[in-house]
Amino acid sequence: MELKEILSRCDHTLLKQTAVWEDIRQLCDEGLEFGVASVCIPPCFVAEANRYLGDRLPVCTVIGFPNGYNSSSVKFIEAAEAASDGADELDMVANIGWIKAGAWEKVREEIDEIRRICGKRILKVIIETCLLTDEEKIEMCRVVSDSGADYIKTSTGFAGGGATREDVALLKAHIAPHLKIKAAGGIAALEDAEAFLALGADRLGTSRLVKLARQMQEEEKHGDAS
Repeated sequence: MELKEILSRCDHTLLKQTAVWEDIRQLCDEGLEFGVASVCIPPCFVAEANRYLGDRLPVCTVIGFPNGYNSSSVKFIEAAEAASDGADELDMVANIGWIKAGAWEKVREEIDEIRRICGKRILKVIIETCLLTDEEKIEMCRVVSDSGADYIKTSTGFAGGGATREDVALLKAHIAPHLKIKAAGGIAALEDAEAFLALGADRLGTSRLVKLARQMQEEEKHGDAS
């Protein structure tokens, strides 16, 4: 698979607590240069990034991040503010405690209300696969498939584990045909990116592939110069 195609399916991500606007602006510039699907950034920078980018590149942000245990009312406010600030895509963290308790209807109701709030914007539901059993992952495939969400997403990258090939294959086998998969967390090599896409992921959440592309670009320049 061509590097350009892989990058076009990446949400170029910076969610570190220490990020400042200059870091976010650089992320936006890199996203434009390398043709990524979106930039995924903290909610506090969405309005500024939207003004900076205009219609040149979609802005993605996170809701209930990274733990998912915010009250639903807080998540709803976050979603409304993200939409008002100009976010094009919202990645919400499902309530992992509710999943562990088997409170499937509560999980579904929360997703559906955020869907209503964000309107036609793309909605992704992070289920944090590293914390779930296979049975819980399969049940969440049903819940998210039945909801109004557009994607089921593997991970935040903040819970001690990220996307695995086994999890992407499991999700693909159990989601409805209309639901898409975003693999995120720990994707650092082109081989992994290609594998996730081949297994059925439609998006990749990563901070590293653009850096790798930049490195390859520099190596090519030096090679041509020599």
